Amino acid sequence: MREANILTVRKKLKPAPFILLALTVFLTAIFLAPVFFAVISAFKSNGEILKNPMSLPTSFYLKNFQDLFAQSDFVTAIKHSVILTVVSELLIVCIVPLAAYAMERRQTRATKVIYTYFLAGMMIPFHLYMFPLFKEMKLFGIFGTLAGPITCYISGSVAFGSLLYCSFLKGVPLEIEEAAEIDGCNPFQTFWQVTFPLLGACTASMVVLNGLGIWNDFLMPYLALPSDRAKTITVEVYSFVGQYSARWDIVFAGTVCSIVPALIIFILLQKYFVKGITAGAAKG
Repeated sequence: MREANILTVRKKLKPAPFILLALTVFLTAIFLAPVFFAVISAFKSNGEILKNPMSLPTSFYLKNFQDLFAQSDFVTAIKHSVILTVVSELLIVCIVPLAAYAMERRQTRATKVIYTYFLAGMMIPFHLYMFPLFKEMKLFGIFGTLAGPITCYISGSVAFGSLLYCSFLKGVPLEIEEAAEIDGCNPFQTFWQVTFPLLGACTASMVVLNGLGIWNDFLMPYLALPSDRAKTITVEVYSFVGQYSARWDIVFAGTVCSIVPALIIFILLQKYFVKGITAGAAKG
């Protein structure tokens, strides 16, 4: 009887869940280690960081943040990051769902070609078309202005956004839109008043993914905005890293300042983000 109970307990205690749990904890520690290192370094002097990078701060050292705002135009950098992120996100949410709606609801040869063209654009790395892109920005007179990166962020999000929204639109019943048309709504009103509110999880996923990418982007603002003026948070932080010396205390202080807003937005939209990603994967 005792041996039978032991065998039953062994059958119930499968090793797979414990292995997955250990793997999850290990990966979590790997991803959180740089964040933890940045946070503790933000409250240490530059000498403490160079002497013992992994040690905890001996005191609540706040002069790093004072030097960050005193020795750089960090306020302007924050303003530029906010403008780039907010304006790009608003225009993305206004443009990309309409494009996906047209391609999904109007299954013609032209829309299929456009959809394939958008997907093909996801396979081309940014560095391959970077210099021609900057030449086009100069041609249209938007190089060196905030309009240049905003335009690139919008165009760069169309491919993945269309794929995501099209997968969600497959789960929206056509009967709802037909009922709206019977009530007198035109296609534009049908989409924004009936269909788009049902895509809230998808929109939240788009906002989080694109928002974090735009907020943390370094290469586009660094190359496309004027070098003699403040750019964005990431570029302004990078300016404190020189060839022969670096103010790591200010660098980590700026890093923490850039992490906090992104972390708050992600926490607020986390439920919708996870729901959107899982539902999109199931529908796709």
